Amino acid sequence: MSDYDLIVLGSGPGGYVAAIRAAQLGLKVAIVERENLGGICLNWGCIPTKALLRSAEIYHYMQHAGDYGLTAANISADIDAVVKRSRGVAKQLNQGVTHLMKKNKITVHMGDGKLTAPGKLTVTKDGMAEELTAKNIIIATGARARDLPKAKADGKRIWTYRHAMVPTEMPTRLLVIGSGAIGIEFASFYNDMGAKVTVVEMMDRIVPVEDADVSAFLEKALKQQGMDIRTSAGVGSVTPSETSVSVEIKGKDGSVTTEEFSHVIVAIGIVPNVENIGLEDLGIEPDKRFHIKTDPMGRTNVPGIWAIGDVTAPPWLAHKASHEGVIAAEAIAGGHPHAMDPMNIPGCTYCHPQVASVGMTEAKAKEAGFDVKVGNFPFLGNGKAIALGEAEGFIKTVFDAKTGELLGAHMVGAEVTELIQGYTIGKTAELVEADFMHTVFPHPTLSEMMHESVLGAYGKMLHM
Repeated sequence: MSDYDLIVLGSGPGGYVAAIRAAQLGLKVAIVERENLGGICLNWGCIPTKALLRSAEIYHYMQHAGDYGLTAANISADIDAVVKRSRGVAKQLNQGVTHLMKKNKITVHMGDGKLTAPGKLTVTKDGMAEELTAKNIIIATGARARDLPKAKADGKRIWTYRHAMVPTEMPTRLLVIGSGAIGIEFASFYNDMGAKVTVVEMMDRIVPVEDADVSAFLEKALKQQGMDIRTSAGVGSVTPSETSVSVEIKGKDGSVTTEEFSHVIVAIGIVPNVENIGLEDLGIEPDKRFHIKTDPMGRTNVPGIWAIGDVTAPPWLAHKASHEGVIAAEAIAGGHPHAMDPMNIPGCTYCHPQVASVGMTEAKAKEAGFDVKVGNFPFLGNGKAIALGEAEGFIKTVFDAKTGELLGAHMVGAEVTELIQGYTIGKTAELVEADFMHTVFPHPTLSEMMHESVLGAYGKMLHM
C-alpha cells in the first residue's frame, strides 16, 4: 500500500496540472493514468489536431502562392506524412509531461484506477492490483466522443475525432455530423486537404454557441471555400458498406435525400468517463448528463473527493480543466483560491478562418437585461491584415452601456485565437471601456482591431 496526500485520477490537462500545483505546494502526490500521460487533449485532441490544421494551412497557402507574388508548382499532399508529423508532435509533448512528473517528484501509476472508499483507490494493470491511499483524491477522467445510436463509429467508414486524426485513407466525399468546434475543425482540415465536405447541423446555424454574426460570417466563408453546409438538418439512417456510407439527410424544408459519402465523422458532443471508477459505491452524485456535480472549488458531495475538467460541468475545454486543477490543488493545500467565472473562459475554434470568443454574445447580453453598446471592426480596415493577405473577418465587442463593463468579445479571422486573450485579461481584471481606449496598441498589428472595436462601440472609431 502506498500513502499520499493527494491522488489524481487521470493525467489530462486538468489532472497533470493539478498534480504539479499540489506538488509545488509541498504535497506528496500520485497520478494514475490508464493510457497516455497528457490525456486526450495532448495525445488525441487539442495538440495533434492543431498540427494537422497547420499542415492544411500551409498547403492552402502553397496553393495560393500567386496571391503573394510567388510561384509553387506541382503542389501535392501526403496524408500519411501529415499524420506522421501530427503524431510526432503528440509524442514530444507526452515526453514533456513525463519529464514534468519526474521534475516535480510526482509518482506515476499506470493502470485502471477505481475508487473503493473515501481516501482509497485501487490501480489494476496486467491483472495485478495495488491499493493507494490519500486524504484527498481528484477525479480528472475526462470524456470521450458521443456516438450516434444510428451511426456507431467503426474506424473504417464512420469515425470519431480519434479515427479522423489517423486516417487510413484520404476521404473523397466526407460528411461531418455536428458543427461545434471539433466538427468544424475537421471539416476545415479535410476541405483544405482536398476532400468534398458536407456539414449537417441540427441547429439553425453552425458553431451555435458563438455570436450569431460570427456564425453567419463563418458559414459564408466556408461555403466560399467549397463546403456544403446544411443547418436545421438531421440525419436518419446511416448504412456503411466496404467502400462508402449511405446516409439519409433531412433538410430544412423537411425533404429527405439519401446520399453517398466515402466517410462520416460524428462530432455531436461528449460523454463523461464516469463508468467503472467507483462513483456509485461512494455515492457521488452526477447531474442529468452524468457529469459530476461540484462546488466552485471542485469538491463533490463526498468529503475528500474532488472533480475537475470534462467530467464536470461545461464548458468542456482544456484550459478550463487546467485552471480548475490549480484551484482544487490550492484549496486542498489549505489556500483560498478564487472561484472561476465561466464568463471569463475563452473559447477557440481553429478552423480557417479561426473563431474565438469570451463572455456573453450580444443576444445573451440582451436576454440578461443589459442595455448594450456594440462595436464591430472589420479586418479590411486593418493594415496588417491586408499586408498578410488576410482581410476577411471582424472583431465584435459588447459592453454594458450603464457601467462600461465588457460583457463579451467575438472574433472571426486570422489569428483571432491568439488575440482573444487580451479581452480575457480585461474581463478578469474587470476593466471598463475607458481602460481599453486608453491602452496603446502597437502598430502595425492585428491587435489594433481590438482597440478599434472598443472605440466603435462608443462612436469613436478611427479607421472606418
